[in-house]
Amino acid sequence: MTTARPGPAPATALRRSRVVVRGVVQGVGFRPFVYGLATGLRLSGHVTNTADGVVAEVEGDPQAVETFCARLAPDAPPLARVESVEAADVTASGASGFTIVPSRRGGAVRTLVPPDTATCDACLAELADPADRRYRHPFITCTHCGPRYTIVTGLPYDRLHTTMAGFPMCPDCAREYADPADRRFHAQPVACPHCGPRLRLITAPGDPASSGTDPSPDHPRADPGRDPDADPIAAARRMLASGAILAVKGLGGYHLACDATNPAAVAELRRRKARGDKPFAMMAADLADIEPLAHLCPLERELLTGSVRPVVLLRRRDDARPRQGAAPAEAVAPGSPDLGFMLPYTPVHHLLLGLGLGAADGQGPRLLVMTSGNLAGEPIVTDDGEALTRLAGLADAWLQHDRPIHVPCDDSVVRVCDGERLTLRRSRGYAPLPVALPVEVAPSLAVGGDLKNAFCLGDGRQAWLSAHIGDMDDLATQLALTSAEWRLESVTGVRPGLLAADRHPAYRSTRWAREHAEGRPVVAVQHHHAHVAAAMAENGLDGTAPVIGVAFDGTGYGLDGAVWGGEFLLADYAGFERFAHLSYVPLPGGDAAVRRPYRMALAHLRAAGLAADRALPCTRACPPGELPVLERQFAGGVNCVPTSSMGRLFDAVSSLVGICHHAGYEAQAAIELEAAALRAPDVAEDERYAFRLGSPQAGAPLTADPAPLLRAVAADVLDGTPTAVVAARFHRAVARLVRTVCAAAHGGTGVETVALTGGVFANTVLSSACAEGLREDGFTVLRHRSIPPNDGGLALGQLVVAARITDRTAPVTPRRERH
Repeated sequence: MTTARPGPAPATALRRSRVVVRGVVQGVGFRPFVYGLATGLRLSGHVTNTADGVVAEVEGDPQAVETFCARLAPDAPPLARVESVEAADVTASGASGFTIVPSRRGGAVRTLVPPDTATCDACLAELADPADRRYRHPFITCTHCGPRYTIVTGLPYDRLHTTMAGFPMCPDCAREYADPADRRFHAQPVACPHCGPRLRLITAPGDPASSGTDPSPDHPRADPGRDPDADPIAAARRMLASGAILAVKGLGGYHLACDATNPAAVAELRRRKARGDKPFAMMAADLADIEPLAHLCPLERELLTGSVRPVVLLRRRDDARPRQGAAPAEAVAPGSPDLGFMLPYTPVHHLLLGLGLGAADGQGPRLLVMTSGNLAGEPIVTDDGEALTRLAGLADAWLQHDRPIHVPCDDSVVRVCDGERLTLRRSRGYAPLPVALPVEVAPSLAVGGDLKNAFCLGDGRQAWLSAHIGDMDDLATQLALTSAEWRLESVTGVRPGLLAADRHPAYRSTRWAREHAEGRPVVAVQHHHAHVAAAMAENGLDGTAPVIGVAFDGTGYGLDGAVWGGEFLLADYAGFERFAHLSYVPLPGGDAAVRRPYRMALAHLRAAGLAADRALPCTRACPPGELPVLERQFAGGVNCVPTSSMGRLFDAVSSLVGICHHAGYEAQAAIELEAAALRAPDVAEDERYAFRLGSPQAGAPLTADPAPLLRAVAADVLDGTPTAVVAARFHRAVARLVRTVCAAAHGGTGVETVALTGGVFANTVLSSACAEGLREDGFTVLRHRSIPPNDGGLALGQLVVAARITDRTAPVTPRRERH
């Protein structure tokens, strides 16, 4: 944050200064704060929103003006992020009084839009108070909480430029909005039961009678809590309690909700959504419902109860003793070591979970499955009409409201690793907050990858990562990328003159970049180079010195046409050298091998010179007629692209030990292997579990051959060694490999910084072991915190790499081959 203060002025004269405040300063109560600060210092003038930020002119005693400027940043409202304060003296006018004047449009957009924020405690108290006029009003909000990014249609941030524009304030709300002493002073989404928005429950699309629980706009419901027959929340709670699946409209899109304690309801939701065994997120009424089910550290409590309210992945308790009525069905997260929880973050959520009903209700669920309102692979649904059609086969009823969602935004997902936040999906609550860049970038757009797509706009020293878009194999997701990119451009003011994309020639995201280039250059960035660059950028490195990048994931296009994924790179922003990688094995059938981990197990066994023993679980999992076909594929190399993927090695070991043979969702085999390792935390390293390091020819990268490790795993499986012990030994062996290769890289180059990146490092068992060992060896270790290690963070790395290699003025490191 930079501050420029007014210069000296004569002690006897009034001083008038024009002050421009930039950052997240609109939609967070900044103008009311400025009003209070100025009037408290007896300054006259005015304040307004502009596309440039918040602009104030203050006039009065010179020392008071100085104090005003000095307090703008440190005393700012809790949701604000002040990045700069610039002040310049102007001619005093002698005017009296201080006012908030209408916003000014025009000029370059330089302000930042705040993210959506969970309902604050003050609003919750009113929501539960029968004497308050907003008692059980589903859209209660104030200056300090509620929707922001998802309702913004333009800047500066005013009600006119939000989806609340269609809801004129009633006299009571208008009075609060205009009162400097009120918590809702200039709160743009302010509303009440008299002026909307309104909630309704639809049980039969197309049947007007189904929306009868919606009060008419001419008949406001001042006290809905006392008339359950006219209350869509009460009706929705009854449906949930009876086992129904509801589509619930939230801040950034629809959720599909059901009672998480009802096994039949959870199983039916899983069937309808074609979810496989992928875990569901749950929403609990309060922490007391979570504490008996999962371990909670202080940071996890803070994440659950803070203003963002992401889904937090928590380790299951072996001694779980759930509160009455709060025991999740086993089908919520089968085979997962974690349970994903969030707490309510909108008034609708709080009401669905019983806030304000008291002991008289007691019948509704305290634990809900809350999963994205879509079919697997599709973008989240935001439009009400579309929800009635796209979710028709998924939901039994629709809990809708008439406030439009302008920007789709899925829930964010985080976990805690070694006492720090590890973001797995950066979306609601975090987007569109900018990421500070350690290097200057020209106005650019990086489009990310095909899985977990999120794109990134950059300009100067700031980057804006989009909310989670989804997997690009669906046309609807590609269209969602187009819409989201246009919206983010509109609120950031960035007009990219350069695009960056993955080198994979068949990636849909890369094709999208070329189709939307419109004459602008498109820079191709290698997948794992982008991963390493993202870790470097997040940790503030300027990219002029190389790091040892350990990039472990499932799939990434290699420069030799192979599928990379077990990579050790010597990298800076300008380029990289492939120092080492896992030995290649065939990927039989491409994506089919990803869905069937037993195929990867058989491929690795064959590469290790081991027979497909029928006593091994992976061999038994292979259909009898398929095994000879695979053998012919291996022998002839038919439809067998070579891969060095660490993700596929995790899949192979998971199947080899009998944990997962068919993956119903991405990384299922690896997640369940991690779960097994957690059951044997004190297992020591086993020297048999090792990788053989070598180089096929002089000057080529080192190869790490897992053949010795696989022989040890197979032998232990045949000997009946407990699965948890084998899984733990495998994790320790991979961590030992990382230490060994990084030590070799340091010995040859002197590089002392290691970046751990790629989706495999969402595995906290592996990440912790690697970081601990590397630090013992004297390395500085870079890990992800606010940017996902998986492909959701790829675009940030693409952005800084593209900026560096297109900067003709920057020196190029000559000592290594550049890629």
